[in-house]
Amino acid sequence: MDFSYPPEADAFRAELRGWLEENLDERTRAVGRAIQGGGEELELRRTWNRKLADARYVAVAWPSEFGGRDASVIEQVVWAEEMHRARAPAALNPIGLANIAPAIMQYGTEAQQRDLLPRMLRGDDIWCQGFSEPGAGSDLASLRASAVRDGDHWVVNGQKVWNTLGDVADWCELLVRTDPDAPRHRGISCLLVDMKLAGIEVRPIVTITGDTEFHEIFLRDVRVPADALLGPENQGWRVAMSTLNHERAGVATLHLGVREKIAKWIDVARDRAAEREPGGSIDPSLRRSLARLYLDGEYLKLLGERALSGGMHGRSGPEGALIKLVWSDVAQRAAEISGDVLGADALCGEAGRDRVGARSLSIAGGTTQVNKNVVAERVLGLPRGR
Repeated sequence: MDFSYPPEADAFRAELRGWLEENLDERTRAVGRAIQGGGEELELRRTWNRKLADARYVAVAWPSEFGGRDASVIEQVVWAEEMHRARAPAALNPIGLANIAPAIMQYGTEAQQRDLLPRMLRGDDIWCQGFSEPGAGSDLASLRASAVRDGDHWVVNGQKVWNTLGDVADWCELLVRTDPDAPRHRGISCLLVDMKLAGIEVRPIVTITGDTEFHEIFLRDVRVPADALLGPENQGWRVAMSTLNHERAGVATLHLGVREKIAKWIDVARDRAAEREPGGSIDPSLRRSLARLYLDGEYLKLLGERALSGGMHGRSGPEGALIKLVWSDVAQRAAEISGDVLGADALCGEAGRDRVGARSLSIAGGTTQVNKNVVAERVLGLPRGR
């Protein structure tokens, strides 16, 4: 592996760090990632988002013609590292900026690009994805939500589930079946749907943590303008899959939050040992568990650097799929070790929420089981299961 930050990345780091020091105040930093439910916190996030957009720090990977910086993958990593270091709130449109916008840039009409992308960039509009359904999650091609052409409109009926930001979203990238007689992957189209249209109902899904991060979307005879079609009719699968080419930098920085949590538990364990006995050391069993977790966090970082090195040298390897597997495992163990460090105190507060919420990481970014099949078949060359 040959990985180092080139001079232009170091220059970008210095520029961004200086800008954050000058523009990020404690009130904005304290808002964190709050979006759900709207209110004052959402408006503070929106104000911060607009300030980032004006400085072209919202979507650095976007082409400059759309308000980005044409940033290389390594510069995208620098951006993530510096935003994390400064504890700066991220942009309001994590799904829109990273997943939906590239599809609009590639397949959208000039009008769609002109009208939708600037508002997405500034956070004036928040976007969600309408992909998964109750019977079509990992097997997305089996989706059943339908759209039937009626003059200048599509009439949409169906249900979507696990929609992040569904309660505050202004727009939705919606996958629908427009040719029920075509093969599964060939009868799907993609629509850009205004969430204010009549017939759309959004219902919260309360998770085990008590949060309502996810929502269900019900569509009953929703009349969507015909010009909301993104890409060719019945080619929605190709449109949806186009987002996969824009994940490398995001996957390579998954280690940042995990390693921060691991470092926190090491510090807490050390402090608690000192409280019990001045100069006391961490229990040997807990010390071994923390050491193993620390090394796995560093391994996750190394995988990210290998992925970046491959990209910088024109090589596409298996690191992306492996990173997601390792991240899911290490992040869950980083949450679970709170019980060994805090004892009964780990059952409540932030530690308790993290511990139960971490179970969802086996699903986030693709379920662990499906990801293992991808690695087995496409990386190891094992035969497909029957």
